[in-house]
Amino acid sequence: MPQKPLSVFSAAYWRAAKAEFRNVRVLAFSGLVCAMAIVLESLPIYLLGPSLKIYFSYLVVSLGCMCYGPLVGMLCGAVIDSLGFLLAGYGEPYFPGYLLTAMLSGLIYGVALYRRRPTVARILVTRLLINYGSNVLLGSVWKAMLYGKGYLYYAATGLAKNTVLLPLEVFLTWMVLRAACDRGLDQKYLHGPTARR
Repeated sequence: MPQKPLSVFSAAYWRAAKAEFRNVRVLAFSGLVCAMAIVLESLPIYLLGPSLKIYFSYLVVSLGCMCYGPLVGMLCGAVIDSLGFLLAGYGEPYFPGYLLTAMLSGLIYGVALYRRRPTVARILVTRLLINYGSNVLLGSVWKAMLYGKGYLYYAATGLAKNTVLLPLEVFLTWMVLRAACDRGLDQKYLHGPTARR
């Protein structure tokens, strides 16, 4: 992305991420991202029964986090999880662990993609962290606590699912983010010269 890259370990990076809360266009866009993610979460594709399903909400979440960073991304993760459960339920009981996972995913996407041009390598590392860190390690803990089949059962099924889906998720994410960058979504519409901060 044309914006000057900042180190995630610098104070300037986190000041820029915090300043996104004052950008009216970013806030409107984040609301749109939340709405689209909630709709996509309610339309999964079932592979092998109700326990193995594919969601496509990660596409809009990653797009949003690329534009508005980790702090707004964490807030959007919390909104998507909470409102999504209230509106659709996703077929599962409410559990605060999933709220933590959604916020963590927003943080990871934001740190990896904010103010950076999306590359296949960067997206692959991001998906590895989310698939195996958030989805497998943490998700298996939450499912074991909720359903009681044991951590290893959920870790094994989650590992298989996330490994099989990883190439598709990386490819689709790269296509969406590259198209957004090529069309100037962020620079023309969110952080352009007329954007109010």
